Amino acid sequence: MVHLELHTADLEGAHALYSGLCGWRREQVETAYGSYLALELGARIGGGIVECRVQRPLWLPYVQVDDVRETTEAARRVGATLLLEPREGPAGWRSVVRTEAGGEVAFWQPKR
Repeated sequence: MVHLELHTADLEGAHALYSGLCGWRREQVETAYGSYLALELGARIGGGIVECRVQRPLWLPYVQVDDVRETTEAARRVGATLLLEPREGPAGWRSVVRTEAGGEVAFWQPKR
């Protein structure tokens, strides 16, 4: 796991909670899709809080893979539901799937 994101409708409330409990430092990032708080979680893992419309707050782990398209297809073959097709961003490619058991995971392939 290389990144952990909290999706919530209450960005400030979530940040206040986790900065108080865990001491996480923030960096505000404005995107075309809304506010994002990048978090300093530790030396080996990045994180953030995404402000978005969700029924309830949801933690989304990002797992680094060698090939995001191949891993996404493998997830589909074992019954995962695709929530986000592989797409390219500034630092790499990602996709999001939901497993039959109800968990969600993002696959991450960094640009080299």
